[in-house]
Amino acid sequence: MNPLIYVTIIGAGVLLCLLRMLLGPSGADRAVAVDTAATVTTALLVLLGFVFERYVYLDVALVYAVLTFVGSVVIARYLEGGIR
Repeated sequence: MNPLIYVTIIGAGVLLCLLRMLLGPSGADRAVAVDTAATVTTALLVLLGFVFERYVYLDVALVYAVLTFVGSVVIARYLEGGIR
């Protein structure tokens, strides 16, 4: 299949996550939406790496995923009241 179809579907997923981030009723909903958007963006980087046969994108996706995980933990701790 055409990679443009996959990129379009992933882009729609990111847009839906950003919509939830803007309209989310609570801070936790917004944090989950940002984390989900980052995960979908990581999948997009991996897909682009395979499509363009530029495997450095896989390294970038790995670093991005680790930084996103650390950021999610910090946001969760803040929302829980654990950061002073």
